[in-house]
Formats: sequence, structure tokens, C-alpha cells
Amino acid sequence: MPGQDQLDLFGGPPTAAPASARGPVAAHAHPEELATLAEALPAGLRLGTSSWAYPGWAGLVYERAYPQQRLSREGLRAYAAHPLLRAVGVDRSYYAPPSAAEFAAYAAEVPAGFRFLVKAHEACTIAVYPRHARYGALRGQPNQRFLDAAYASEHVVAPTLSGLGVKAGPILFQFSPTDVEALGGPRWFAERLHGFLSALPRGPLYAVEIRNRELLTGAYADALADCGVCHCINVYPGMPSPRAQFERARQDRAPAVVGRWMLHPRMNWEQAEVAYAPFDRIVDADDERREELAQLCLRAEQLGLATHLIVNNNAEGCSPRTIVELARRISAARTRAAATAPTA
Repeated sequence: MPGQDQLDLFGGPPTAAPASARGPVAAHAHPEELATLAEALPAGLRLGTSSWAYPGWAGLVYERAYPQQRLSREGLRAYAAHPLLRAVGVDRSYYAPPSAAEFAAYAAEVPAGFRFLVKAHEACTIAVYPRHARYGALRGQPNQRFLDAAYASEHVVAPTLSGLGVKAGPILFQFSPTDVEALGGPRWFAERLHGFLSALPRGPLYAVEIRNRELLTGAYADALADCGVCHCINVYPGMPSPRAQFERARQDRAPAVVGRWMLHPRMNWEQAEVAYAPFDRIVDADDERREELAQLCLRAEQLGLATHLIVNNNAEGCSPRTIVELARRISAARTRAAATAPTA
């Protein structure tokens, strides 16, 4: 059912301005309550959205409705001025690896504590190229770069670290839904993944996102733990709940907690894009996922683990508003826990 925000912290409707307006992309004037809310969150928690170029975020993140292309080029500094947005997902890197110079330009736009979750190029994680027009002659062909650690090291890891430096967050290897048996089954996948991860350069925070629940096995969890790699806890149709993923992937053994809240459970991607555009309001509040992810963030804090949680517009309709509601839930739970904690 359609959800409603509790209290609009973003102010009134945006002021219209011509697309040709000069000057830098301006941040929305955020109410003081957002800064107070940010201070009430765990210090190791970084919340952010998938990309930042959404004109519908006028009056939420940006001062006015700038064109999408301009936001893509110039909006990151204003995005990072939002008190609750301490991270962002770089999705474009899935389709083609950005250069170190491009990453460096991103890093120059954000404050010191900000982090980027970077998707690895899809060539690292696609076993067989989909039969999609954009793959041209490669459609339906085996991918020779699948789980090729040398390629990933040179074209993904090196430019990410060189360009972003300390602002590099998780490097994410996303495995889209696939025919598991055609790969040789879950055991083969876990073994091949272990070999790939163990050959990557040490130092960065790596995460693996799978979208086939049958791949979430004990062998998979052991492969990640042995390499010091996180399972990316993802909210995606067909995957177990965030709580179940945390337990099955043994994320208490992980170096950090990484999560992505991507899609409402009653939607597919195409449906959500149509139903939720222009992504300026919460259309389908998902209270169950809010509560689970809030508890996940609190558990990570108890374990002393830093947390990177990226929220997509297609989770509820508007990721900045979803993040506010999630932050409220986390803050309230921390307050309750503090009130009931035994005194020394």
C-alpha cells in the first residue's frame, strides 16, 4: 500500500528555475533536525544512494530542478552536503571502468569522511554475455574475463584506488541472476570465487553480491571469510531476508557490513522505474525492510563493524526520503537501547 512520510524535513516545493541557470549546482538548505539526526547515528555507519543525478530530488537534496546531465557532471558536491548522505554508489563503473582521473575528480568533490561504493566492471562477473543488443557480437558467447583476477586488478582495483585514495569504500563484484547449474553448481562457484578473490591485491574492502539464493552456501561463506571479503546483503526479489543473509554468510566474521536496498518486493525493475518516477516521494513504504536493515546496522555497531548501506530509489520511491526514515528508525532504537542498558 502507498506509504506516507511522518514529517517532511525537506521543506516546501522546489523553486523553478530555467535549465540554463548559471552558477554551481546548489544544495538544498537542510533543516537543523537532519544534522541532529546524523549525529545520533553510529559513527561507523555510512548511508548513501545509488548515483546522485535525479532532478526529482529538487527540494530534497538540490536547491532546484537541474537537468539530469548537469547533475551527473556537477551535482556530487551538493549531494555530499546532505547531512545523512556520507556515501554513494557508482553504478556507471559496471558498464565501463572509469579512469583514475575520473575517480580523482569525484574524490575532489566530497569531504574527507565520504566513501564511494564502486561496482566492478561486469566483465569480471558475467560468465556468458547476455543476448542483449548492447553486447553486439559477444551476445551469447562465453566471457574470457570471467573471474579473471589480473583483469580486475588492472582495470578495476588500480584505477579505483589511485583515483579515490582513502575515499574508496567497498569494491563490489555483482553477480546478476544466472543459470547456476550451467556454471557447474554452487560448489564450483564458491571454489572459483575463492581463487579469484585470493588473487586480488590486498588492502581494499571487497564485497560480493549474489542474486541467486542457491549460491548462498556454507562454501560461499567460507570462501569470503578466508579472503576477508564481505557478502553484500541485498534486498532483491528471490533473495533471503537481510537477517538471513547476515547469518548464512557469517557476516560476524566479515571486516565490515555492506548492504544495498535495491527493489521493492512487489516490483520488478521496469515496473518500479515507471511507478516511482520522478523519485521525489515515498510511494510504497516497506516497513519490514526498514526495521530489518535498522537492526542490521545496530548489530554491526555492536560488533564494531563499519557499515556501508546504499539505498536505491526503487526500494520505496525516493531514496533520500527512505534514508531519513531509516535513520529515524536507527536513532530511536539506539535511544531505547541506551535507556534500558544496565548502569555500572
